[in-house]
Amino acid sequence: MTRTVAVVDYGMGNLRSVSQAVAHVARDADVRVIVTANPEEVYAAERVVLPGQGAMRDCLRELHDSGLKDAVLHAAAHKPLMGVCVGMQMLLDHSEEQDTPGLGLIGGRVKRFRPEGQLQPDGSRYKVPQMGWNRVFQTRAHPLWAGVPDGAWFYFVHSYYAQPSDARHTAGETEYGVRFTCALARDNIFATQFHPEKSAAHGLALYRNFLHWKP
Repeated sequence: MTRTVAVVDYGMGNLRSVSQAVAHVARDADVRVIVTANPEEVYAAERVVLPGQGAMRDCLRELHDSGLKDAVLHAAAHKPLMGVCVGMQMLLDHSEEQDTPGLGLIGGRVKRFRPEGQLQPDGSRYKVPQMGWNRVFQTRAHPLWAGVPDGAWFYFVHSYYAQPSDARHTAGETEYGVRFTCALARDNIFATQFHPEKSAAHGLALYRNFLHWKP
């Protein structure tokens, strides 16, 4: 029986590149990848990917207005769920961005980079948003890190970063003016601030591991 991965389409994600990356690694795994705005298809899927880009408040509003919020919350309670970029930030309790409450699935807050007066190792100023490649340091073992070396490079575009209230929920960290959590993990949930679909072979490895993950 073919398994299904649903990429949630609530109007605020980089859906094409995410779905193409997941479909690429699903070819040899007997997994069907769908991009869907239908809550019933999200409920029925074996696992779910929650992308997101733009302002978190807008993402949460669209998730609610689309009727997909309850399906995502159901997935977070019952099946493997992977959040990407703002899809990760939404999992936390609250964001400084427009004073926005999150979904409260993982305790913590989303904070804005404030690098004023700091210089990067090459002497240049930090820019917000962080945009480009940065190294990810794994802070705990996790099945989604299988085959991904510690300190691997991933692609980031963001002005806000996650600060979980429980350090045990941090699976990866990155340095950009501050050392911050860039990968979250709790039970059947894994989420990244960086974009695996823009991160070449290591990003594809994460999506491949997600397809086979049995939390």
